[in-house]
Amino acid sequence: MRFPIVWTLVGIVGVGGVSALSSGGSPVLAVVGAVAAVAVYWVVMRYVARRSTPEIARARAGIHALLGIGIGVVFIATSILMVISEFSFTWASGSAMATVVSIAAVQFGAAVTEELLFRGLLLQGLERLCGSWAALTITAVLFGAIHLANPGATLWTGFAIAVEAGVLMGAAFLWLRSIWAVVGLHFAWNTLEGLIGVPVSGHASPGLLIAEPTGPELLTGGQFGFEGSIIPVVVGLLIAVPMLIAAHKRGKLVPMRRRLVG
Repeated sequence: MRFPIVWTLVGIVGVGGVSALSSGGSPVLAVVGAVAAVAVYWVVMRYVARRSTPEIARARAGIHALLGIGIGVVFIATSILMVISEFSFTWASGSAMATVVSIAAVQFGAAVTEELLFRGLLLQGLERLCGSWAALTITAVLFGAIHLANPGATLWTGFAIAVEAGVLMGAAFLWLRSIWAVVGLHFAWNTLEGLIGVPVSGHASPGLLIAEPTGPELLTGGQFGFEGSIIPVVVGLLIAVPMLIAAHKRGKLVPMRRRLVG
């Protein structure tokens, strides 16, 4: 049961099941699902993998989460500002407070469950089998692949998400070894996009603004959302590379091993 493939698959079933049950757009259900997903993850790691869980430790959780949020804000703000002239914005109707709370809650739930699945389970499980570099590559490709099922997705948007999101968030995890950091990054990214009215990976929802792309799809991402733009791909790599260099210098990368370990 301590073999990486076993506890990774058990964890995916458990956390994925919680995610499926808590999906549906309800802010309260999203937050409850996120808490339940963390509990399931801890149980799997503690009783199936028989390993400690420093990646979800409460110590420095707040600092790591804020750092991740900061990185996410810088990433999205920088990327959007570079092509802001390629969009037209209008104010949306409705309660601003209700919109912010709803988007933040739903995106928090999505960020927690997706990061537990991809960076918590898959990346760490694959690390023990084939090292950090292979694990980063495989999880990035898989992260892009699952988004091919989203509305308006193309092979390009799948590749873009694999690089800008899969590589960036994988690099952040390898650097800090904290789920809370990548949850913060993921949360800030999706929440900011939702608030300014940009579809999040093809899923449009009412925000504080309504954004309409007016420029080339290669720059705006078109109806799929800003993840389909080449700009965040470049900016994401510029942020990810220093993280990976820092992780390497700190000895936090797992080398490829000749034998499989638990």
